[in-house]
Amino acid sequence: MRIDVVSIFPSYFDGLALSLLGRARAAGLLDLHVHDLRDWTSDRHRTVDDTPYGGGAGMVMKPEPWGLALDELAGTTPAAAGRPTIVFPSPAGEVFTQATARELSAREHLIFGCGRYEGIDERVFEDAAGLGEVRLISLGDYVLNGGEVATMAMIEAIGRLVPGVVGNPDSLVEESHEDGLLEYPSYTKPALWRDRAVPDVLLSGNHGAIAGWRREQQLERTRLRRPDLLPTDDADEG
Repeated sequence: MRIDVVSIFPSYFDGLALSLLGRARAAGLLDLHVHDLRDWTSDRHRTVDDTPYGGGAGMVMKPEPWGLALDELAGTTPAAAGRPTIVFPSPAGEVFTQATARELSAREHLIFGCGRYEGIDERVFEDAAGLGEVRLISLGDYVLNGGEVATMAMIEAIGRLVPGVVGNPDSLVEESHEDGLLEYPSYTKPALWRDRAVPDVLLSGNHGAIAGWRREQQLERTRLRRPDLLPTDDADEG
Protein backbone atom coordinates (compact mmCIF):
# COMPACT_ATOMS: atom_id res chain seq x y z
CA MET A 1 0.00 0.00 0.00
CA ARG A 2 1.19 3.52 -0.84
CA ILE A 3 0.17 6.37 1.47
CA ASP A 4 0.86 10.04 0.72
CA VAL A 5 0.23 12.75 3.31
CA VAL A 6 0.09 16.46 2.55
CA SER A 7 0.43 18.89 5.46
CA ILE A 8 1.96 22.25 6.34
CA PHE A 9 3.43 20.50 9.41
CA PRO A 10 5.11 17.37 8.00
CA SER A 11 7.11 16.77 11.20
CA TYR A 12 3.84 15.78 12.88
CA PHE A 13 4.27 12.41 11.20
CA ASP A 14 7.72 11.53 12.53
CA GLY A 15 6.00 9.07 14.88
CA LEU A 16 5.12 6.88 11.91
CA ALA A 17 8.75 5.73 11.90
CA LEU A 18 8.18 4.00 15.26
CA SER A 19 6.81 0.63 16.38
CA LEU A 20 4.79 -1.62 14.07
CA LEU A 21 4.23 0.94 11.34
CA GLY A 22 7.90 1.86 11.34
CA ARG A 23 8.86 -1.78 10.89
CA ALA A 24 6.22 -2.17 8.19
CA ARG A 25 7.72 0.78 6.31
CA ALA A 26 11.21 -0.66 6.63
CA ALA A 27 9.93 -4.00 5.32
CA GLY A 28 8.22 -2.38 2.35
CA LEU A 29 4.68 -3.25 3.45
CA LEU A 30 3.76 0.43 3.72
CA ASP A 31 5.19 2.90 1.22
CA LEU A 32 4.54 6.12 3.14
CA HIS A 33 5.50 9.62 1.99
CA VAL A 34 4.90 12.90 3.84
CA HIS A 35 4.87 16.14 1.84
CA ASP A 36 4.89 19.84 2.74
CA LEU A 37 2.01 21.65 1.02
CA ARG A 38 4.19 24.76 0.81
CA ASP A 39 6.33 22.96 -1.79
CA TRP A 40 3.49 23.61 -4.23
CA THR A 41 3.34 27.37 -3.62
CA SER A 42 4.88 29.90 -6.00
CA ASP A 43 5.24 33.14 -4.00
CA ARG A 44 8.21 34.03 -1.83
CA HIS A 45 6.12 33.82 1.35
CA ARG A 46 4.94 30.28 0.44
CA THR A 47 1.35 31.34 1.15
CA VAL A 48 -1.25 28.61 1.71
CA ASP A 49 -4.21 30.61 3.11
CA ASP A 50 -6.29 33.72 2.53
CA THR A 51 -9.35 35.52 3.94
CA PRO A 52 -12.75 33.89 3.39
CA TYR A 53 -15.19 35.19 0.78
CA GLY A 54 -18.36 36.39 2.49
CA GLY A 55 -16.48 37.41 5.62
CA GLY A 56 -16.04 35.58 8.88
CA ALA A 57 -13.29 34.74 11.33
CA GLY A 58 -10.10 32.91 10.42
CA MET A 59 -8.44 32.00 7.16
CA VAL A 60 -9.18 29.43 4.46
CA MET A 61 -6.60 27.27 2.70
CA LYS A 62 -6.10 28.34 -0.91
CA PRO A 63 -7.03 25.99 -3.76
CA GLU A 64 -3.96 26.51 -5.95
CA PRO A 65 -1.33 24.62 -3.91
CA TRP A 66 -3.80 21.85 -3.08
CA GLY A 67 -4.69 21.42 -6.74
CA LEU A 68 -1.06 21.14 -7.79
CA ALA A 69 -0.20 18.77 -4.94
CA LEU A 70 -3.09 16.41 -5.63
CA ASP A 71 -2.49 16.47 -9.39
CA GLU A 72 1.10 15.38 -8.83
CA LEU A 73 0.42 12.75 -6.18
CA ALA A 74 -2.51 11.20 -8.02
CA GLY A 75 -0.10 10.72 -10.90
CA THR A 76 1.99 8.36 -8.75
CA THR A 77 -0.83 5.82 -8.45
CA PRO A 78 0.21 2.55 -10.14
CA ALA A 79 -1.78 1.99 -13.33
CA ALA A 80 -2.99 -1.40 -12.10
CA ALA A 81 -4.42 0.21 -8.95
CA GLY A 82 -6.83 2.47 -10.77
CA ARG A 83 -7.61 5.77 -9.08
CA PRO A 84 -6.40 6.77 -5.60
CA THR A 85 -8.63 7.33 -2.59
CA ILE A 86 -8.21 10.91 -1.35
CA VAL A 87 -9.09 11.40 2.32
CA PHE A 88 -9.64 14.78 3.95
CA PRO A 89 -10.11 14.70 7.75
CA SER A 90 -13.08 16.95 8.48
CA PRO A 91 -15.59 17.40 11.31
CA ALA A 92 -18.16 17.69 8.49
CA GLY A 93 -17.36 14.19 7.20
CA GLU A 94 -18.57 10.64 7.75
CA VAL A 95 -17.56 9.08 11.07
CA PHE A 96 -14.45 6.90 11.00
CA THR A 97 -15.07 3.38 12.31
CA GLN A 98 -13.28 0.04 12.35
CA ALA A 99 -15.30 -0.88 9.27
CA THR A 100 -13.97 2.24 7.53
CA ALA A 101 -10.41 1.28 8.49
CA ARG A 102 -10.89 -2.22 7.12
CA GLU A 103 -12.38 -0.89 3.90
CA LEU A 104 -9.53 1.57 3.33
CA SER A 105 -6.87 -1.02 4.19
CA ALA A 106 -7.79 -2.78 0.95
CA ARG A 107 -6.92 0.29 -1.16
CA GLU A 108 -3.61 0.40 -2.97
CA HIS A 109 -3.08 4.17 -2.81
CA LEU A 110 -4.36 6.57 -0.15
CA ILE A 111 -3.74 10.33 -0.19
CA PHE A 112 -4.45 12.29 3.00
CA GLY A 113 -4.94 16.05 2.83
CA CYS A 114 -4.54 17.77 6.20
CA GLY A 115 -6.51 20.97 6.42
CA ARG A 116 -5.81 23.83 8.82
CA TYR A 117 -7.34 27.15 9.86
CA GLU A 118 -11.05 27.31 8.87
CA GLY A 119 -10.61 24.50 6.36
CA ILE A 120 -9.84 24.03 2.67
CA ASP A 121 -11.54 25.84 -0.19
CA GLU A 122 -14.54 23.68 -1.12
CA ARG A 123 -13.54 23.63 -4.78
CA VAL A 124 -10.53 21.47 -3.91
CA PHE A 125 -12.85 18.59 -2.95
CA GLU A 126 -14.85 19.01 -6.15
CA ASP A 127 -11.73 19.11 -8.31
CA ALA A 128 -10.15 16.13 -6.52
CA ALA A 129 -13.17 14.02 -7.46
CA GLY A 130 -11.80 14.06 -10.98
CA LEU A 131 -8.60 12.41 -9.74
CA GLY A 132 -9.97 9.70 -7.46
CA GLU A 133 -12.49 8.74 -4.83
CA VAL A 134 -12.85 11.61 -2.34
CA ARG A 135 -13.75 10.87 1.30
CA LEU A 136 -14.29 13.48 4.01
CA ILE A 137 -13.90 11.61 7.30
CA SER A 138 -14.34 12.67 10.93
CA LEU A 139 -12.90 11.02 14.03
CA GLY A 140 -15.92 12.14 16.04
CA ASP A 141 -18.11 15.02 17.09
CA TYR A 142 -15.38 17.44 18.11
CA VAL A 143 -13.01 19.86 16.41
CA LEU A 144 -9.21 19.65 16.22
CA ASN A 145 -6.76 22.36 15.22
CA GLY A 146 -5.97 20.58 11.97
CA GLY A 147 -6.10 17.29 10.13
CA GLU A 148 -2.74 15.93 11.27
CA VAL A 149 -3.83 14.19 14.48
CA ALA A 150 -6.84 12.64 12.74
CA THR A 151 -4.68 11.48 9.85
CA MET A 152 -2.18 9.88 12.23
CA ALA A 153 -4.99 7.98 13.96
CA MET A 154 -6.48 6.81 10.67
CA ILE A 155 -3.14 5.70 9.23
CA GLU A 156 -2.43 3.65 12.35
CA ALA A 157 -5.89 2.05 12.32
CA ILE A 158 -5.67 1.32 8.59
CA GLY A 159 -2.00 0.36 8.44
CA ARG A 160 -2.21 -2.32 11.13
CA LEU A 161 -4.86 -4.10 9.05
CA VAL A 162 -2.57 -4.42 6.03
CA PRO A 163 -1.50 -8.08 5.80
CA GLY A 164 1.87 -8.67 7.44
CA VAL A 165 1.97 -5.48 9.53
CA VAL A 166 0.76 -7.16 12.73
CA GLY A 167 2.78 -10.29 13.45
CA ASN A 168 -0.09 -12.42 14.77
CA PRO A 169 -3.16 -11.81 12.56
CA ASP A 170 -5.39 -13.62 15.07
CA SER A 171 -4.93 -10.70 17.46
CA LEU A 172 -6.80 -8.46 15.01
CA VAL A 173 -9.90 -10.63 15.24
CA GLU A 174 -10.43 -10.28 18.99
CA GLU A 175 -10.29 -6.50 19.27
CA SER A 176 -12.85 -3.88 20.16
CA HIS A 177 -15.25 -3.11 17.30
CA GLU A 178 -14.16 -6.00 15.08
CA ASP A 179 -17.43 -7.82 15.80
CA GLY A 180 -19.35 -4.69 16.70
CA LEU A 181 -18.70 -4.98 20.45
CA LEU A 182 -16.06 -3.72 22.85
CA GLU A 183 -13.16 -6.03 23.67
CA TYR A 184 -13.22 -8.23 26.78
CA PRO A 185 -10.76 -7.49 29.65
CA SER A 186 -7.28 -9.00 29.49
CA TYR A 187 -5.01 -10.32 32.26
CA THR A 188 -1.46 -11.68 32.61
CA LYS A 189 0.86 -12.94 35.36
CA PRO A 190 0.89 -12.78 38.34
CA ALA A 191 -2.46 -14.40 39.13
CA LEU A 192 -2.75 -12.28 42.29
CA TRP A 193 -1.67 -8.64 42.35
CA ARG A 194 -2.40 -6.20 45.18
CA ASP A 195 -5.14 -8.52 46.45
CA ARG A 196 -6.79 -8.53 43.03
CA ALA A 197 -7.13 -11.97 41.50
CA VAL A 198 -7.43 -13.01 37.89
CA PRO A 199 -10.94 -14.46 37.29
CA ASP A 200 -10.92 -18.19 38.05
CA VAL A 201 -12.38 -19.11 34.66
CA LEU A 202 -9.23 -17.86 32.90
CA LEU A 203 -7.11 -20.24 34.98
CA SER A 204 -9.40 -23.22 34.40
CA GLY A 205 -8.08 -24.41 31.05
CA ASN A 206 -11.71 -24.85 29.91
CA HIS A 207 -11.65 -23.09 26.54
CA GLY A 208 -15.40 -23.26 26.07
CA ALA A 209 -16.02 -21.64 29.45
CA ILE A 210 -13.37 -19.01 28.72
CA ALA A 211 -14.97 -18.16 25.38
CA GLY A 212 -18.37 -17.87 27.04
CA TRP A 213 -17.01 -15.63 29.81
CA ARG A 214 -15.28 -13.38 27.30
CA ARG A 215 -18.46 -13.01 25.27
CA GLU A 216 -20.43 -12.10 28.39
CA GLN A 217 -17.80 -9.52 29.28
CA GLN A 218 -18.00 -8.01 25.81
CA LEU A 219 -21.75 -7.66 26.04
CA GLU A 220 -21.65 -6.24 29.56
CA ARG A 221 -18.93 -3.71 28.73
CA THR A 222 -20.78 -2.63 25.63
CA ARG A 223 -24.08 -2.27 27.52
CA LEU A 224 -22.39 -0.06 30.13
CA ARG A 225 -20.10 2.01 27.92
CA ARG A 226 -21.46 1.96 24.36
CA PRO A 227 -25.09 0.76 24.33
CA ASP A 228 -25.47 2.36 20.90
CA LEU A 229 -23.34 -0.48 19.48
CA LEU A 230 -25.63 -3.26 20.67
CA PRO A 231 -28.21 -4.97 18.48
CA THR A 232 -31.73 -4.05 19.64
CA ASP A 233 -32.39 -7.45 21.28
CA ASP A 234 -29.20 -7.30 23.36
CA ALA A 235 -29.79 -3.69 24.35
CA ASP A 236 -33.32 -4.51 25.52
CA GLU A 237 -31.98 -7.34 27.70
CA GLY A 238 -29.67 -4.88 29.48
